[in-house]
Amino acid sequence: MAEPKATTKPRTVCCVGDIHGYITKLQNLWSNLENTVGLSEFQTALIIFLGDYCDRGPDTKKVIDFLISLPSKYPNQSHVFLCGNHDLAFAAFLGLLPSPPDGSDFSETWKEYAINEKREGWYKGDGYENMHLQARRWAGRMTGFNHAKNTEYKGSIYDARPTFESYGVPHGSADLIKAVPDEHKKFLADLVWVHEEDNVSIETNEGLQNCKLIAVHAGLEKDKRVEEQLKYLKAKDTRISKVEPLSGRKNVWNIPEELSKTPTIVISGHHAKVHIEGLRLIIDRGGGIEDNPVAAVLLPSKKLVLDTDQLER
Repeated sequence: MAEPKATTKPRTVCCVGDIHGYITKLQNLWSNLENTVGLSEFQTALIIFLGDYCDRGPDTKKVIDFLISLPSKYPNQSHVFLCGNHDLAFAAFLGLLPSPPDGSDFSETWKEYAINEKREGWYKGDGYENMHLQARRWAGRMTGFNHAKNTEYKGSIYDARPTFESYGVPHGSADLIKAVPDEHKKFLADLVWVHEEDNVSIETNEGLQNCKLIAVHAGLEKDKRVEEQLKYLKAKDTRISKVEPLSGRKNVWNIPEELSKTPTIVISGHHAKVHIEGLRLIIDRGGGIEDNPVAAVLLPSKKLVLDTDQLER
């Protein structure tokens, strides 16, 4: 009688949604992930953070400290840190983005949206002359009520004031550039705009399916060739004023049709909701709102884990 074939258990992939400066939520979520997955599997899991580590919540500095510490605390895990639109803007203000590949100045990125400068209160302090558009929006001054978030603006259109304050400087101060530690600058400079992974398993109605995975903060644009998008995302092309795969909404919600030829999971945060439909996964339960939980999803099971889950320890 033939011996039954040994089956290799699919690796565990944990995808963590937007954190937005909430260190206690992140710590609780991490603990819940470890307890849900089990210590042994968790130690060797692939952890993909989907971006937006800063703004809105009070503890951006502590969140980045936590993330930086993970590779030494969990040396057998693999960690991927995606860039969110908030992180890109933070990095841009600190002067950490690569120069535009065509040699142009960052001020070229202002032109397309210049009509919004006054309404959005763009930053015009020290060094603004050659800042990327998103840096100026991030450190600018915006007051009033954000009807989309149902909250008051926190300093700017990006709600960046808590990030400045977490480093001990007032909102909009150029002193932030000196206040952010070098290891934080390196973390922000090294963030990837997209991550591809082969051989990721996911539970489907037809059973376990082996797929390619593309992780990108907001999603892929449905009307542009995927190859073209991946190329400029991998290159971090800073000529682009607004990087749609990091900041788009409806235009990046669905999986581009061309990816249906090869089963591909597309996973994102950004959208302030959880949406799991087929191979399209959107994991952002919190949206940076204080009363909302931070979420993660486990693959292959598609199990959702929240920082608020009360698990037996």
